[in-house]
Amino acid sequence: MSTLAYAVRDSRTMLRRNLRHMWRYPSLTLMVAGLPVVFLLLFVYVFGGTLGAGLGPASGGRADYLAYVTPGILLMAVAGVAQGTAISVAMDMTEGIIARFRTMAIFRPSILTGHVLSAMTQTAASLALVLAVALLIGFRATATPVEWVAVVGVLAMITFALTWLCVACGLVSKSVEAASNLPMPLLLLPFLGSGFVPTDSMPTALRWFADYQPFTPVTETLRGLLLGTAIGGSAVLAVAWCVAITLGSYLWARAAFNRDPGPVAA
Repeated sequence: MSTLAYAVRDSRTMLRRNLRHMWRYPSLTLMVAGLPVVFLLLFVYVFGGTLGAGLGPASGGRADYLAYVTPGILLMAVAGVAQGTAISVAMDMTEGIIARFRTMAIFRPSILTGHVLSAMTQTAASLALVLAVALLIGFRATATPVEWVAVVGVLAMITFALTWLCVACGLVSKSVEAASNLPMPLLLLPFLGSGFVPTDSMPTALRWFADYQPFTPVTETLRGLLLGTAIGGSAVLAVAWCVAITLGSYLWARAAFNRDPGPVAA
C-alpha cells in the first residue's frame, strides 16, 4: 500500500471515530449547534428593533438587523465548533488514548487529521442549521451563485484556521476544563468586531482593535458577498488572517503533538 493510500485509510478511520463521538455526546453536539441559533433569535427578536434602527437612516429595524447580524452569527457557529474540538482533543490527551495510538501501526498525523475533518463536518452542519433558521425568519441574500461559492470558501478557510488553533489548544491543555476555557476569546471576538454593531459606533481605542482583529475582515467579506455591500480590502485581510492563523496553529499543534505524550491509557 502506498504512503498516500495508507494516510487516507487511517485518516478516514479517525474521522469515523470522531463522528461516532459526536453521537456519543449529544449534549455537547446540540449545545454547539444550538447556541448560535439561540443568539440569532435573541438578537433579532429582543434587540433587533432597537439595534436595526441604529444602522442608518435607510434601515427598517428588525429585518435590516437580521441581514446585518447573520454573518456574525455564522462566525460564532464556527468558533463554537472549534471550541468543542479543543475539548475533544484534550479528552483524548488526558485519557491517554493518543499515547496508545502512538504505539500502533497507524499514520500518526491521521490522529489530528481526524479531529480536523470531523470539526469541518460538524461546522458545515451547524452553519447549515443557522442559515436555515435565518432564512426561515426572513433573511434574504442577494448573492449570485459565484458569490455563494465564495461564501463557502471564506467559511471553509476560517473554519480550517480556527480548528487547527483549537487543536493546538487542546494538545497543550492539562485538563478538559482548561481546553474549554482557552479558546473562549474566539466566542467573544465577533462581539468585539463588526459582527453585531458597526465599529464606527465604538470608542476610539475599541474601534481600532475591532477594525484590525481577524473576525472583522471575515465578517465584512461575508456581508459583502451575501448582501452586496462594499468589501474593499477586507477580502485580502481575511485571507491573510486565515493563512497566518492556519500556519501558526499547525506548527504549534505539530510541536505539541510531537512532545512526550505522557502515560498510556490502561
